[in-house]
Amino acid sequence: MDLSAARPSVELLICTTCRIMGAPAEGPVRPGAILHAKLARAGVPGVTVRAVECLSNCERGCSVALRGPGRWTYVYGDIDPDLHLDALIDGATRYAATPDGLIPWRERPEHFRKHCIARIPPLETQNV
Repeated sequence: MDLSAARPSVELLICTTCRIMGAPAEGPVRPGAILHAKLARAGVPGVTVRAVECLSNCERGCSVALRGPGRWTYVYGDIDPDLHLDALIDGATRYAATPDGLIPWRERPEHFRKHCIARIPPLETQNV
């Protein structure tokens, strides 16, 4: 039996209204939308990439969230679509490979270690 097919879906939510701190408010395309397009094209094994509007992390955009049933949710910021694409794919792939979303600290991409905005327990957790 293939257990990976029975695993709950992991989502990588990309804020498409985000802009990089200090960038002009108006522009042809927001960096968050660029990040979403790049990730959708690249694909992330075991992860569904979704565009969302406003993760309310404007001071530290571009922002993303990783979540899945029974897993810890993480919000990451300060993501540059040109500089951090590989780190984001690596981190999301590692997240999807865990049963609870907890990637050992030293196995996380450096950007994940230094730019975590929030860590939220699973809804199903009684005692954390």
